[in-house]
Amino acid sequence: MAIVVMGVSGSGKSTLGALLARTFDCAFLEGDDFHAPDAIAKMRGGAPLTDDDRWPWLDRLGHALAAEVADHGCVVAACSALKRTYRQRLAMAIGPGARFVLLDNDRAVLLHRLSNRPGHYMPPSLLDSQLQTLEPPRADEPVLTLDSNTSPDRLCAAVANWLLAT
Repeated sequence: MAIVVMGVSGSGKSTLGALLARTFDCAFLEGDDFHAPDAIAKMRGGAPLTDDDRWPWLDRLGHALAAEVADHGCVVAACSALKRTYRQRLAMAIGPGARFVLLDNDRAVLLHRLSNRPGHYMPPSLLDSQLQTLEPPRADEPVLTLDSNTSPDRLCAAVANWLLAT
């Protein structure tokens, strides 16, 4: 199984992803680590990524997730996975064990979080482009949506309960 914690920047993907990986005793892959240097430079400069920027990133992450599943049976990743096509591309690479957890929150909370995150290449000015790109999951997708105002421990428990029920 591969659990992809998704959402816009500032939603808490990395925090929950790392906690889930510790809980399930598996690897945690930070999706940001799979971006090409030119994509990071583009975001750092305040320009949103395009689909063409994202496809190779999603492919690199998808292959790494599939390898972890094949080698160890379980992996957790943090990845924005904003569009249905992005989630489908990751799921195709991973296989039938792909599960997604969307961390949702309102713009004001997300902007506050981004403004208080020094040293990250994603500037708060790109939040609106991410919110516009985000396609809410449809009922036919293996996605659990959670409010990221909830504590990480409670979010982790909700994910574990969801996985046991599916």
